[in-house]
Amino acid sequence: MSEFTVSGRFQARDGWQEFQKVIDAPNEDVALEHAYAQFGSQHGLKRTQVEVNGVSA
Repeated sequence: MSEFTVSGRFQARDGWQEFQKVIDAPNEDVALEHAYAQFGSQHGLKRTQVEVNGVSA
């Protein structure tokens, strides 16, 4: 598995908040899905409330 860095911003209570997450995944698509899943479970956000700027290895 490789490490991918997912960066972007999400909608917080007081506006948009920048983020960077390092995720272990077999490819970029899986890393992106894990990032969406983490925001949904930890912050209660929907996918439309998360804007991803990029995924890099």
